[in-house]
Amino acid sequence: MLYDVLVIGGGPAGLTAGLYTSRLGLKSVLVEGGIFGGQMVNARLIENYPGFPEGISGFDLAALMHDQASKFGLETVTADVTGIEPGRNHRVVTDEVTYESTAVVLAAGSDYRKLNVPGEEAYIGRGISYCATCDGPLYRDETVAVVGGGDTAVSDALELAEHASKVFLIHRRDQLRASQVLQQRVLSHPKVEPLWSTVVEGLSGDSLIEAIRLRNVISGDLIELPLAGLFVAIGFVPRTQLFSHVLDLTETGQVRTDTTLATSVRGIFAAGDIRMNSSRQIAGAVGDGALAALSAFRYVREIVGQSQV
Repeated sequence: MLYDVLVIGGGPAGLTAGLYTSRLGLKSVLVEGGIFGGQMVNARLIENYPGFPEGISGFDLAALMHDQASKFGLETVTADVTGIEPGRNHRVVTDEVTYESTAVVLAAGSDYRKLNVPGEEAYIGRGISYCATCDGPLYRDETVAVVGGGDTAVSDALELAEHASKVFLIHRRDQLRASQVLQQRVLSHPKVEPLWSTVVEGLSGDSLIEAIRLRNVISGDLIELPLAGLFVAIGFVPRTQLFSHVLDLTETGQVRTDTTLATSVRGIFAAGDIRMNSSRQIAGAVGDGALAALSAFRYVREIVGQSQV
């Protein structure tokens, strides 16, 4: 079956793109390999999305976006995309079926960036987590640590402080990068202790993590910190591996786009965390989704007009 627009990814950028293209009358399908809402569903409370002065959970916001897009006729499918073949009609291959579409919007998002220290993979789910909202309640009255210095890391530390007895905030620099509001909250929290200019160098424990080895980047001093859980919040890696042979990417793996969010291949657009210079904010992803949808709409109408000549 031929679609006008196929959206890859069901986060805020993808859901917005699907909402717009469907409302514009284009036959649209969205393919998502995991949970509709993407990384957003892990946020316990979103306070900076317009229209919700008291905040809203990421799960609830994702459900509202999905319901709204579906209301206007967006077809949503749960499947893993395994490849894309550009052409006059682009072919998107999944683990179930192959779709054809005049235009494609890439909104595949990103994955959690890992520490890349020995033993990390072995302890995932056994003391290492990348989602404080998901796993925080498992560490009630325990000692845990968060690695990172941005908004996500600080928010995770505050979330964990509601469950754990002690939260160490490990950051490789001597000051946080998070917003001032979050910094004030975390630095004044009695359960949170920052460890400045520090990096994780090793992990230890039997079946579960029991301690981490830390190095001070200024003095070089090594310490071992006993804990029950380590939460990693050091950024994200764009999910562009499947498209690296097709599209022009930046040195850090993001999709290069122009001001209309068009990629190096005609008819393929990119929105959200996957594209270069992304704001990595939900509001920004929504704006990207809308712009990519409008660009895709103009492209589809152009192709349809050419076929009628």
